[in-house]
Amino acid sequence: MTNSSADIPPPKHVAIIMDGNGRWAKGRGLPRVAGHRQGAEAVRQVVETAGRLGVDYLTLFSFSSENWRRPEEEVRDLMGLLRRYLKSEIAELHKKNVRFKVIGERGRLDKDIQALVQDAEQMTAGNTQLTLSLALSYGGRAEIADAARRIAESVRLGLLDPAAIDETLFESYLWSVGLPDPDLLIRTSGEKRISNFLLWQCAYTEFYYTDVYWPDFDEAEFTAAIDDFRRRDRRFGATASYA
Repeated sequence: MTNSSADIPPPKHVAIIMDGNGRWAKGRGLPRVAGHRQGAEAVRQVVETAGRLGVDYLTLFSFSSENWRRPEEEVRDLMGLLRRYLKSEIAELHKKNVRFKVIGERGRLDKDIQALVQDAEQMTAGNTQLTLSLALSYGGRAEIADAARRIAESVRLGLLDPAAIDETLFESYLWSVGLPDPDLLIRTSGEKRISNFLLWQCAYTEFYYTDVYWPDFDEAEFTAAIDDFRRRDRRFGATASYA
């Protein structure tokens, strides 16, 4: 007897590429920053929905390594939104038992943002309801290269035997250490590419694409993605078994 999708638990870890803020704004004759502001509202709703649906880990691609090449004014607006989020939302996340993390090249962020991130992580470190990770100044290739560089340095210093290097050890050097691999990756706005996000971690991740722009991604859209995931047969390279 085959179980229904309702009997299948939700994905433990959902990662989302939040795409389409600029196009959402352009379609309404608004500046791009208006799309980013509305996108921040969508983040709040998705975090709440993840908790209700029983997701344990939620990772949001907030600002990529490549985004630093955007116009200076847009980068400044995005950093301003990030500051406001860190100042206004962390206390509420803490109240809801949400743990907050950041993965990425923190050193490229302004010093005050680095301090806000550190304070937020320390405040919420013991929370257990949901782990919310923001990928900031993040690139998958940079993450892998950084891990390889630090492993090589450990070998050079005689702290690590090259024979001990395997997948598990390599993962311990990634910025995402402590997070399980994503079960489901969602990308909004109709684009169908991974865009240098969690390249190592997504080896067996299920992908879900939607044409909806990120500012319009709501509880119904998130639930639809989860339902689609539950209907899939995840084999991890093995042969399917049929009852």
